[in-house]
Amino acid sequence: MPNYTVTVATGTQWFAGTDDYIYLTLVGSEGCSERTLLDKPLYNDFERGAVDSYDVNVGEDLGEIALVKIEKKKYWMHDDWYCKYVTVKTPYGDYIEFPCFRWLVDDKEVILRDGRARLPQHDKTGVAKQHRRKELEQRQKTYRWKEWHPGFPMSIDAKAHSELPRDIQFDSEKGVDFVLNYSKAIENLYVNQFMHMFQSSWGDFADFERIFVRIKNTISEYVMEHWKEDFMFGYQFLNGCNPVVIRKCTEIPDKFPVTQKIIEDSLERGLTLEQELKEGNIFIADYELLDGVTPNATDPCTLQYLAAPICLLYKNSQKKIMPIAIQLSQKPGEDNPIFLPSDDQNDWLLAKIWVRSSDFHVHQTVTHLLRTHLISEVFGIAMFRQLPAVHPVFKLLLPHIRFTIAINTKAREQLICECGLFDKANGTGGGGHVELVQRSMKTFTYSSLCFPEAIKERGMDSQEELPYYFYRDDGCSVWEVVKSFVTDVVDIYYDKDETVQEDEEIQAFVKDVCSFGMQDFDYCEFPKSLQTKEQLVEYLTIVIYTASAQHAAVNFGQYDWCSWIPNSPPTMRKPPPTKKGEVDLKYIVESLPDRGRSCWHLGAVWALSQFQENELFLGMYPDEHFIEKPVKEAMAKFRKKLAEVTKVIKNRNEGKKLPYYYLSPDRIPNSVAV
Repeated sequence: MPNYTVTVATGTQWFAGTDDYIYLTLVGSEGCSERTLLDKPLYNDFERGAVDSYDVNVGEDLGEIALVKIEKKKYWMHDDWYCKYVTVKTPYGDYIEFPCFRWLVDDKEVILRDGRARLPQHDKTGVAKQHRRKELEQRQKTYRWKEWHPGFPMSIDAKAHSELPRDIQFDSEKGVDFVLNYSKAIENLYVNQFMHMFQSSWGDFADFERIFVRIKNTISEYVMEHWKEDFMFGYQFLNGCNPVVIRKCTEIPDKFPVTQKIIEDSLERGLTLEQELKEGNIFIADYELLDGVTPNATDPCTLQYLAAPICLLYKNSQKKIMPIAIQLSQKPGEDNPIFLPSDDQNDWLLAKIWVRSSDFHVHQTVTHLLRTHLISEVFGIAMFRQLPAVHPVFKLLLPHIRFTIAINTKAREQLICECGLFDKANGTGGGGHVELVQRSMKTFTYSSLCFPEAIKERGMDSQEELPYYFYRDDGCSVWEVVKSFVTDVVDIYYDKDETVQEDEEIQAFVKDVCSFGMQDFDYCEFPKSLQTKEQLVEYLTIVIYTASAQHAAVNFGQYDWCSWIPNSPPTMRKPPPTKKGEVDLKYIVESLPDRGRSCWHLGAVWALSQFQENELFLGMYPDEHFIEKPVKEAMAKFRKKLAEVTKVIKNRNEGKKLPYYYLSPDRIPNSVAV
């Protein structure tokens, strides 16, 4: 009588083990085994982290094992179980791996394919084709699109984290509770005593130190000491939280009537403004997106204000980026002066503060929320809907959407919802953040997610012209390493362009992203099909890079750059000045956030800057969805190249007062999960 040995591994997550009944059926090319009971309740098998082995006896040879069916039946009450993998040893001594890495909930069954990745056109048997089809049919019922707000990218159809499929929930819902995490951060920062002081202004800038946590040798302390300096202001456009707004200026816009006479004192080379423009020494940051956005009105006791400034910047002879002119609204006129470094120091300082506050809003809502969180969720939902677990691209992308749908759902539930935490301290709370996303979607293009293209489009690609743009340099290095890895994996499964064209599942995935996720907006230019291996490589590189490196670059520096509140005010309580010479220190301090909002903001940027517990960084793939040796070799090569980039960045940062480490691969999580 043939004997098969089945080994089952249970996950190490909390509550991963189970006391329910577990049944297993082997499905082979020549027949099926009987439904075998592997474990009874209270037998202490299938405990957290356990690896258990069982003998399955059959009456005749089953042929090639095609599927493993696992069933969980309730004993007393439903007890979810996380299965990592199943290994089958055949009577002939062969070992077949069946990766699972998913939860069995209720009285559901899971049917597993062996770990070899296959494209749909390479499955020949009816059993295999039927399994692919049924898996996707079930997934499409489970992962449904929903429009959270008109004009937004589509999101998952779930109102709460608890409604999500178990496989994409956080291991512990408590771990991603924004109310709890923000409150814990506020407690850890020892600012509780100021929390009730909404509407109560600080006395002066030094007062902000009462809630500022000094951590030795951190960027945040350097910011506190130098935030008023023009160099620090300009540097943040390159390497701060939002290094994606600045662009080379080739022509001064009509709405910003800067002339040679106005700024000639700031030009160092003896050239005219026109000549400086031609030489590529003038840059601009335009916050037109904020023009007319409704400011936060959720607190009737505190008026809050927004501005849509334009800032002109100059690359001086030391190749440092310095501000030379600021206009605080989009329409020129007598009540909208152009502020200059030569103005009264309070006028110039307040103008820079307004730019920093506007940059904070665009960063949080557009650069961070829309362009990393929401777009990664679109890729994730489409992946679950259109790619079965056996597809190599599913195996490749799954680690890079880990917990993304969960964190976004929790954010919609607690953070950016109506009356959510976002409203407490942010000038775009109460709906302004929704307007910002809707506006930004009208110019959101596929090519803007391609890192090298986005840098080039802003005219910021020359390392010789801008040697201190570390976001660009490190980002390009990581992009190339990710692209090389993706190329290696694509080459394993796709031998030619026609193989991409014939892959109906990858075509459905790409079409789902464009037609449903991005709502088929004509201007977004997302592809609806892929024709070549090169296009597939770029697409997958964009998905992985956006979820990992781009998110890391714009998320984990928030405490560094935003904890000193005058450097990144989350709201402003006085309107922008309309004349010069009327601003004093008292007006500036009263413009800045009050004590209560300052504390909420500090708790938020602290919590958002922390890595998840048991974080998985770029190149770490502990769940072995791939079993093929060539892919494992590609992963090893990927990790080696990432380590080389890490070493280069570490060496460059040594001794620097302002190190740039957000794109160091050892600090880039695999996915958007915080």
